[in-house]
Amino acid sequence: MPDCSVVVITYNDAARLPRAVRSVLGQSLRDLEVIIVDDASADGTPEVAARLAERDPRVRYLRRKVNSGCCGAPRNDGIDAAAAPYVMFLDSDDELPRHACKSLLTEIERTGADFVSGQISRLFESSGRLQPYYPSLFARRRVVEGIREEPQLFLDCFSTNKLYDVGRLRDRALRFPEDIYYEDHVFAAELYALSRRFAIVPWVVYHWHRAPTNASISLSIDDMENVRQRVMAARLSDDLLREHGAEDLVPHRQHRFVRQDLLVYLKPLPARDLVWVKEFASIVRPYLEEIPAEVIAAAEPLERVCCRLILDDRIEDLRIAASSLTGPRAAPRAAVQLDGRTYWGTSVSPGLDITELRLAELPFSASRLRHEASEITCDGARVRMIVRTYDPFGALPVDRTAFLQLGSRRIPIEPEPSGEGGYVSEVVFTPSGTCDPRIGFTRISDGHTTTDRIIADPHTPEIEVPGCRVLVEGYGAYLCVRPDPSPRSVWRRTRRALLRRLNTPRAKLCAYKVLIKVLPRRRNLALFESDVGQGCSGSPRAVYEEVRRRKLPIEVVWSVAKNRGHFPRGVRLVRRGSWRYVWTMARAGIWVDSHGFPLDYPKPRGTRYLQTWHGQGIKSIGFDAPDLRADFDKPRAQWRAAVARWDALVSPSAEFSRIFVPSNGYTGKVYRYGTPRCDALVRGEAAGDVRGQLEIPRGRQILLYAPTYRDWAKRSGKSVRVDLELLAEELADDWVLVLRTHPVEHYSPPEHLRHFVRSAGSYPEINDLMLASDALLTDYSSVMCDYAITGKPMVFFIDDWDDYRLSERGVYHDLPAIAPGPCVTTTEELVSVIRRLPDVHASFAERYTAFRHLWCADERGDAAARIVDDFFGVAR
Repeated sequence: MPDCSVVVITYNDAARLPRAVRSVLGQSLRDLEVIIVDDASADGTPEVAARLAERDPRVRYLRRKVNSGCCGAPRNDGIDAAAAPYVMFLDSDDELPRHACKSLLTEIERTGADFVSGQISRLFESSGRLQPYYPSLFARRRVVEGIREEPQLFLDCFSTNKLYDVGRLRDRALRFPEDIYYEDHVFAAELYALSRRFAIVPWVVYHWHRAPTNASISLSIDDMENVRQRVMAARLSDDLLREHGAEDLVPHRQHRFVRQDLLVYLKPLPARDLVWVKEFASIVRPYLEEIPAEVIAAAEPLERVCCRLILDDRIEDLRIAASSLTGPRAAPRAAVQLDGRTYWGTSVSPGLDITELRLAELPFSASRLRHEASEITCDGARVRMIVRTYDPFGALPVDRTAFLQLGSRRIPIEPEPSGEGGYVSEVVFTPSGTCDPRIGFTRISDGHTTTDRIIADPHTPEIEVPGCRVLVEGYGAYLCVRPDPSPRSVWRRTRRALLRRLNTPRAKLCAYKVLIKVLPRRRNLALFESDVGQGCSGSPRAVYEEVRRRKLPIEVVWSVAKNRGHFPRGVRLVRRGSWRYVWTMARAGIWVDSHGFPLDYPKPRGTRYLQTWHGQGIKSIGFDAPDLRADFDKPRAQWRAAVARWDALVSPSAEFSRIFVPSNGYTGKVYRYGTPRCDALVRGEAAGDVRGQLEIPRGRQILLYAPTYRDWAKRSGKSVRVDLELLAEELADDWVLVLRTHPVEHYSPPEHLRHFVRSAGSYPEINDLMLASDALLTDYSSVMCDYAITGKPMVFFIDDWDDYRLSERGVYHDLPAIAPGPCVTTTEELVSVIRRLPDVHASFAERYTAFRHLWCADERGDAAARIVDDFFGVAR
């Protein structure tokens, strides 16, 4: 008896069947069987299946005499034929990851569950990208004592991402319906109703292939019969729950229909003709009418609006609303604001309430407009179109200018009032390159700009102009410009690809090592770099400003990363990593930076290197940090050689010198003058208007939230651990949260929170944010040491303190014991502290003083001047 049976169902899929079977035979669990159930294929599937069975005795081939038309019958045949105590299902166009069977088998034997469910991921064949399906459902490994404990799991109605106990399926006569498309929805509903306990695992156990030419049932959503079948499956599922005494679960399963099943058809709705949309609504409406109002009310606002429009038979409005479900989520044409509530369209109805999206409360730079293009024509190399602009939330001021944005180009336009509450513009442009055209408006009074993409008729024919095409893409039907796939363009891409192969980091490093041997140093040429080229800020900026103030005869070149700005006018820039950058590094007699120039690049003989570093604090650093404390010689040797290049190191405090110097193996000169970047904090000098640039209303206090990254989750957004939804709900009337994530982090706040959250990750100078803020919220970030100079309140959100100090980064100090403010672990605690902030801050006065003495005792506001006196003395 094998440990596991994997039932592979197939129909007319001879080309992909071997791939699916190989994914099973290649499992790390060797003791299994493959049961191929052929639903009477009319292509070469029988021959392919027979060969697979001949090559491996673990493969059995069953063929149905007549095609069933659905997937239920072949799956039932597989259950009947299974010889193992456990069974899985696999479609012939999909695959199992290598450890799927073994890991699920281990879990079901360990837990004694009726079945085990794992993460399913869509695999997009065109790009190879994997996209988890509802990853929040599988975020943690657990045993669920019945579906009532977690009814949101009705969202997982797949039959293929589960391992089942065959005996229990047979004992309970659990079968797939054989005359309906979405048989797995019905099967899953009955499975959940009858299962007393089941297990969830967080790893991927099924790869659901999404091919551009795949004609599977789940992708045939333009067929009206597909709509009927899905509604039929929903009704059957509800009926089965009632039959098994689980009527209380029906609303939870219906929530799945509104949130998932209905959206499958709503998202492409803008591209449908009115006849299709009307028939679709007529099929769906009777079932929607059966769903309790509270179920629909629990849906997302725009999903709720679409349901209301279906129920009211407002077909044209339904198409417009559906265009807001995908992509940039286009604004409505109109909205009504009444008694503090905002409603979609021109009428007031609870089902049209979109207040929680906060679209009417966004700052001008984030405000939403709707731009619809029509009459798109081509005049040689130029494209003409009429654009109608709708301002549903009254965001546009009287003093404004308008433009069409094409990548980095801006073409002025002159919108005229349309007489319908909107504006009409005649737009003429010459497309080039790759871009998504936008219409933008600039407020003259303060220079703030807002832009939105242009919507067009999905059936707009593609327009070809020299070098590129203008077309409509995506469910939202957005206008875009794409390169022309002509032979000339193909040659250009091929040439660029060849250049990329020659333009490698290895080639540049080899050239650099030759250059430093043959080129003389320029003693008055200095290469400055801050935050790996991300901007002109921090201590390098402070040192540079002091050099410029004294008019020293030093030519400064700044390193800049790709697509970065915020550099002073007139400054010479060089792209980090470019050939010119390599040349400048080889010639410069002075290097100044805050992180580290490329590690493998040796310092030229005669060049002097000032390392200002970028912070101090409680986190482990250097050879104590996770990426270097492991016993791997190459990265440790690489970092040791990089540190050996430093001629001088800026040390903000005695504590920094005690920790940082030995943990990095540094033996050179140390400047104990304070931190150049903190001079402005000591003097209280702000370089910019934070409130004006971030559009923070008067009377609102500013909470600066600056979390650090997590080493094992860089660029994931997981450093933002505070519940921003709850924080906005409780504090938005009095506070604005300015979010400053770490440079290695990727996080963008949801649009419905932008009335409260201002994203400042790219704001050029964090000193300005600290000076403008009323309090700091952080976790383990080094910003706490700089912020202590201001004397303003600090709060520490450390819900993962034990993990962070014991198993992730590691720390040198016990933060809860030395923190100059309260340490909280829940957003509820945080809200309570913020509401009592003056009293709480006063209670930490003694600790605050000790904290400042530990980290800020050397900060006197003249660090840059003293360092320039010493380090640049020879050059001066």
